[in-house]
Amino acid sequence: MKFFSLVLLFCISFSIQAQISALPEGFKIVNTCEATEVKSQDRTGTCWSFSTSSFLESEVLKEHGRTVDISEMFTVRNIYLEKAILYIRYHGISNFSQGSLAHDVLYSYEKYGMMPESAYSGKNGSEYHDHSNLVKELKAYLDTILSKPFIDPHWKDGFVSILDKQLGEVKAVFEYEGNMYNSKSFASQVLQLDMDNYIGLTSFNHHEYYDDFVVEVPDNFSQGEYDNIPLDELMAVMNNALQNGYTVEWDGDVSEIGFMRRGGFAFLNNDTNALKTVPEELPIEETVTQSSRQVMFDNHSTTDDHLMHITGLAEGFGKRFYVVKNSWGSKAGFNGYYLMSEEYIKAKTVSIVVNKLAVNKKILKKLDD
Repeated sequence: MKFFSLVLLFCISFSIQAQISALPEGFKIVNTCEATEVKSQDRTGTCWSFSTSSFLESEVLKEHGRTVDISEMFTVRNIYLEKAILYIRYHGISNFSQGSLAHDVLYSYEKYGMMPESAYSGKNGSEYHDHSNLVKELKAYLDTILSKPFIDPHWKDGFVSILDKQLGEVKAVFEYEGNMYNSKSFASQVLQLDMDNYIGLTSFNHHEYYDDFVVEVPDNFSQGEYDNIPLDELMAVMNNALQNGYTVEWDGDVSEIGFMRRGGFAFLNNDTNALKTVPEELPIEETVTQSSRQVMFDNHSTTDDHLMHITGLAEGFGKRFYVVKNSWGSKAGFNGYYLMSEEYIKAKTVSIVVNKLAVNKKILKKLDD
């Protein structure tokens, strides 16, 4: 049994090492979870679908040992429709954009099911994803509907036709590995994941701890609620998950200068001169507390501008880093992965989604009470 465990650990470590390019001297991967190949969201603001789909793909790997390639754009088109419904109901006073949060993917899974990439790429003959014109056309259509005295009861037909034209039509039934499925049966029979097994967590002191609240960020168009816990417990949840083979869906801020898009690192330090010495010398970072983290959120220096997928832990010069799978293609960072410092994660995390099995039972009990 000990030999098997060692072999399994080696295989998982080798799998991740093969995905992430050689790290600079002084850095090493110390803990990893299985993950699928890095993809690119291209010219879209759909990181929420790419990162959460990647998270669910890792869940399938862990729970069933199967590698799947989930269609991000099947979920995206479903959420565009959900946004449109709210936009019409609120007379145009609601957020209609490309952004969303992780819980919208879980919602789409339950309502619409899912499809494999092979059945629906959403590129419709193009080489890459580009939603700049799509969103403009969709919003212009909705505004035209709202400009009339009464809402056309069949307005959704025109909206869906735009999606079909730009993303491609959705097949009612498709073939996958020799069997026929629809989106609901693919989710239930192939992916076999229970969305009730996942929990969204956050950590801010403008709400009571161990209670849930609607995270006040523009991309939370559907008013999703996240359970609020202290920062030290939020970090403990992430660490416990990664150390036990569970990955973490991450929503946070990458607009800082310290997030080195080309360099592959993220530090809580915006001194460009200090960052020039990375990785030979690490910049000094401020110590993050619950209070300082709150100040950043309140003054909008922390926003939820990107979602990614945390798949492991690393170490560099005695400091902890989080191995984060991005959706900017394999040429970004280290083969598509980034190393984010512990202080950066503490400061810039807006919310996470994780399997409940990775959460300490004492924390779950406090949330249930």
